[in-house]
Amino acid sequence: MTLIKSISGIRGTIGGAQGENLTPIDAVMYGAAYGTWVKQQHQKESYRVVVGRDARISGSMIQQLVINTLVGLGVDVINLDLSTTPTVEMAVMMEHADGGIILTASHNPKQWNALKLLNNKGEFLDAAAGQEILDIAEGGNMLFADVDSLGTISRNDAYIDLHIDEILALDLVNIKAIKAANFKVVVDAVNSTGGIAIPLLLEALGVQPVKLFCTPNGEFPHNPEPLKEHLGDLMQEVVSQGADFGIVVDPDVDRLAFVDEKGEMFGEEYTLVAVADYVLANTPGNTVSNMSSSRALRDITNKHNGSYKASAVGEVNVVQTMKDTNAVIGGEGNGGIIYPELHYGRDSLVGVALFLSHLAEQKMTVSSLRESYPSYFMSKQKIALTPQIDVDAILEQMATIYKAEEITTIDGVKIDFESNWVHLRKSNTEPIIRIYTEAASQHQADTLANDIISQIKQIAGL
Repeated sequence: MTLIKSISGIRGTIGGAQGENLTPIDAVMYGAAYGTWVKQQHQKESYRVVVGRDARISGSMIQQLVINTLVGLGVDVINLDLSTTPTVEMAVMMEHADGGIILTASHNPKQWNALKLLNNKGEFLDAAAGQEILDIAEGGNMLFADVDSLGTISRNDAYIDLHIDEILALDLVNIKAIKAANFKVVVDAVNSTGGIAIPLLLEALGVQPVKLFCTPNGEFPHNPEPLKEHLGDLMQEVVSQGADFGIVVDPDVDRLAFVDEKGEMFGEEYTLVAVADYVLANTPGNTVSNMSSSRALRDITNKHNGSYKASAVGEVNVVQTMKDTNAVIGGEGNGGIIYPELHYGRDSLVGVALFLSHLAEQKMTVSSLRESYPSYFMSKQKIALTPQIDVDAILEQMATIYKAEEITTIDGVKIDFESNWVHLRKSNTEPIIRIYTEAASQHQADTLANDIISQIKQIAGL
């Protein structure tokens, strides 16, 4: 069982020992540290924080602990209850709140939960802010409010609808074309809050949703990470229903993947590629994805005469690079769509609306759309090392060995060859190196990864 404390929040497994798992005591301590940090940002008479959660079994318990801890600090809470990560982000913006907390462990299994922390822009905290909160939690210098200064709790169930309204108002969401296409779409929401939000969005767009695992009870029917090996039921349902395609989202609805009309994966790396193709065709500009995402986005960006930039891994890094380059679309290869016209956060709902607009205007099947894009194949592996081995020294040596190639070191070491690439990153929590490769075939990607692993083992003396 595990408790992971990082600059992006606190996550862990439910039950077990305090300090080793996400126990009620840990939820209170880190909720209090965050609330204290919020109050330190500005001297005000009152503070407001938005709180929402996915449908995990532990969600209600953690929610009550966190909300009442904030109340004890004198912070007013806007409780969205069952919601999505992008909806909470939107609510922080629309409420002009001082911050937000999403209670979700994203794609982790049901025994996990987490506090994901937002600033007053509805964006994830940067490294400095995250470290400040960890320091507050460790220091224990948290002052709670007296009885006359306790915070209040207000419930607001409208924000999923308001989020959808904002999406429908976007210039690039072609509601007329989508309605004319008469799409039928199967939705796998892994029995979390996507089962509320995605069908509501589809119905608003005139799309017929077929609900698969859309009951928000937290009983995940399969591993909640939206990967091919977990989606057999969705693939089968798309074919048996004669649907135009299938949609799958993770429990907090910030990762989006598609299944084509033949029951085949569109490829989570290609969610961003397809949406970017549509956005760039209508609003030329720049794009950003992280260093471990497919080269296909760069190719599509070049096709539209834009400029592509790779960021360090992590949503906060993607967002900052998007702001720096004034990107019109960006995200992560794991199915995360960031469309700044709406907000700076991964958002499956806006991804669905833009993808449907693209598909309706192109008047082609999902499989044909996928075939129109350059094909790349990825391999994602890792190598375990002993704690005594200097991982940083190994990465430096790999950069030196391949110095004749295009090298990027803002996040580990990325080596860009002419027709493929490899990205090496060390874990922050265990002695491993993650190895991501991409090439024109799966065999080439796997071979490159195995060759790099052999080199690392030789350097490490393994």
